[in-house]
Amino acid sequence: MNLFDNLEENNKQTPLAAILRPKNLDDFLGQTNVINENSPINNLLKANRLFSLILWGPPGCGKTTLARLIANHHNANFLELSAVISGVKDVKDAVLNAKENLRSGVKTILFIDEIHRYSKTQQDALLPHIENGTFHLIGSTTENPSFQVVPALLSRVQVIMLNRIDNNSIKKIVEKGFNYLKTHYSNMPVVIENEAVEAIVSLSSGDARYALNTVENSYFAAYGDGKNKESTVNKKLIEDLLQKSTTRYDRQGHYDCLSAYQKSLRGSDPDAAIYYLAKMLVNAEDPRVIARRLIVCASEDVGNADFRAFLIAEAALKATEILGMPECRIALAQATEFVARAKKSNRAIMAVDEAMADIQRGLDFPPPMHLRDAHYKDAKKYGFGEGYVYTHDNPEYKQQFLPDEIKDKKYFH
Repeated sequence: MNLFDNLEENNKQTPLAAILRPKNLDDFLGQTNVINENSPINNLLKANRLFSLILWGPPGCGKTTLARLIANHHNANFLELSAVISGVKDVKDAVLNAKENLRSGVKTILFIDEIHRYSKTQQDALLPHIENGTFHLIGSTTENPSFQVVPALLSRVQVIMLNRIDNNSIKKIVEKGFNYLKTHYSNMPVVIENEAVEAIVSLSSGDARYALNTVENSYFAAYGDGKNKESTVNKKLIEDLLQKSTTRYDRQGHYDCLSAYQKSLRGSDPDAAIYYLAKMLVNAEDPRVIARRLIVCASEDVGNADFRAFLIAEAALKATEILGMPECRIALAQATEFVARAKKSNRAIMAVDEAMADIQRGLDFPPPMHLRDAHYKDAKKYGFGEGYVYTHDNPEYKQQFLPDEIKDKKYFH
């Protein structure tokens, strides 16, 4: 039997992340904002109240683990589906299973992983069974439920946002993983250097599953066939194994970074703005998207306080389209610094938004007669253009341009 086949008693190579999955809430690390002594979820668990919820958070933050722990706490029947490969038929089978268990007095939790991948029809199929208590739903998603889950389902569940696991918790998880391997494979002596642990923590980006997979792979990569002179997990081995940092940058990260970028520009913090610019570029964000956001900021937040910002942002977009990456990063960085340091004025956006709001709430009036188009034959008989003074001929003449009903209105404050 191969040495590496014996990771579990059943001779199946079960991933280390699955073996070390927490068995109780006390061992559940990294979500103190959700699971703590007086948190709403903890209090509901203490009250033995089952409820439907959607767990929203990045990969490896403990969504599936928390769902299993909740089911274990209630001694509930736990059914697990993946939205990637399941459909309405699987939900119907789960309903039959849940009804059968209800007859025995056992409640059911239906866990649906990646629930955002279900279509509207598939999500709607869950509604009546949640409504009548056939099962309690726990969904997990890496996408913002507000955009990916139908409103009818959202109204029947509690959305719980989980964070990336903090570095201190990831370090405890990594150390626990190495200790488990050293204990269970004492015939495979491997030295673990502190720098390797720190490297895994840094490169895991708060993903416990990724961290434990790295622990497992690095341990056996260091040992090899047992003929290595030194079986050591060090920083270089981790870097060679992972090749590079696998950062987490999904759709939500796209919007969050763009938002943080523009707010840093608006807040005149060039260092923060350049950081978010770099983060987006490293994660292969379309540089044209960034350049367009620069133009928006130059117009919305700088405005006429420094008209050059708009010209520079516009030039950065043109440079981005002509050059592409990696050269366009320089133009984007140059424009980012200028827009961030420029004086700020939001009078233009405030003025146009106020005017649009007035029109939408009913202050929608035609132009005064003397301003209307008079460049056609019948215009004069309607009185269009009558009394208009050509400004260049008489620049001192004061004439009314706003409609009579709002003639004294000021939009630029």
